[in-house]
Amino acid sequence: MKKIKSGLVTDAVFWAIGAFIYAAAVTLFIEPNEISPGGFTGIAVVLHHIFGISSGTILFLLNIPLLIVQYKKFGGGFIVKTAAATFLVSFFLNITENILPKFHLDGVLASVFGGILSGLGLSLVLLRGATTGGVDVIAKLINDKYRHISVGRVILFADFFVVTLTALVYGNMESALYSLIAIYSTSKVIDTVLYGADRGKMVFVITNKGKEISQQILNGLYRGVTVLNARGAYTNNEKSVLLCAVRIHEVAPLHKIILATDNKAFILVADVGEIIGEGFKIG
Repeated sequence: MKKIKSGLVTDAVFWAIGAFIYAAAVTLFIEPNEISPGGFTGIAVVLHHIFGISSGTILFLLNIPLLIVQYKKFGGGFIVKTAAATFLVSFFLNITENILPKFHLDGVLASVFGGILSGLGLSLVLLRGATTGGVDVIAKLINDKYRHISVGRVILFADFFVVTLTALVYGNMESALYSLIAIYSTSKVIDTVLYGADRGKMVFVITNKGKEISQQILNGLYRGVTVLNARGAYTNNEKSVLLCAVRIHEVAPLHKIILATDNKAFILVADVGEIIGEGFKIG
């Protein structure tokens, strides 16, 4: 029980800090420069510009119907984290709106810094298993009913709608373009924080000198190698296929090791979003 309580406290701290950083990004950089962060917050910012009602209040009101739908579909336990994170973001939007300054900057600077701070704040919320509701919830509900419509496609369409709405309300195309920069910056920061430390490359090596190359990788890069037995379809000859996961900065040294041993080796390099295991992130 003590461990559960400690986990909940840690979750709450992360959600609160993340929500505050996200709200600060909107107040400091996004809203004063007529930029939209996308999603429900973007709609709230635009409606605040039209009606003068606090962005936090609008955001919370927009999420209430979604929380009710979630409750009916998944039950109360499923939406606790989403409800808590949504409330905190709305609360801090209202607070920061009254206590923080509003920086009127060059559009690119505002969108980049606003996007970076937004991404950092949302990452802290996502790290502890919560979401801020909004479009993410809609996307999940649609995907549950229509499996052929991906979550990413729904979010992309929603952001496109919000960016278009931003351009219409503010009356200029620059707002829409700066909004795209902010949304992109946010997504890159989220990816970096959630997966960046464990991103890498997956390298396949087709070679006749699998044993020698494996030994060089083990001794030179201190990386593990998996040897797969394969047969060439054209030659019908037995060959070794080496599988090795490395950090991005280790790809060039790996190439050097492979080609120094077998300059006719066939090398395939693929991006890996996350690597879990010894030498990387421990699951």
